[in-house]
Amino acid sequence: MAFRFRKFPVYKEAVQFRKEIKDLAENFPKKEIYILFSQIVRAADSIVLNIAEGADRGTDLDFARFLNNSLTSVNEVVGCLDLALIDKYITQELHEKFLQKAEELANQLTAFRKSLLDKPTK
Repeated sequence: MAFRFRKFPVYKEAVQFRKEIKDLAENFPKKEIYILFSQIVRAADSIVLNIAEGADRGTDLDFARFLNNSLTSVNEVVGCLDLALIDKYITQELHEKFLQKAEELANQLTAFRKSLLDKPTK
């Protein structure tokens, strides 16, 4: 099947997470459009795009590297959420809600990556 990444549950979760992050960031002040807004959306995009790009690599090891890149982008989103909380662009409640979503996505990426690395080589 072409575009096999589209059937992965983690890809679908990442797409949903990206949508929710972008919707959240739309409420940041306009002065942040080229700063924090741009950074958090690019990081969320990177989660999705690394899954897509890595899925068609020649080996599971290569794909696992791209999943690791996705995971580091989740960390970047969390850092942006922390800054948004500090700057009072989001409430503590929203911060906790999105941290939970980020943790769930990170756990899925980690498990998927581990499953690729644990496969016996042929």
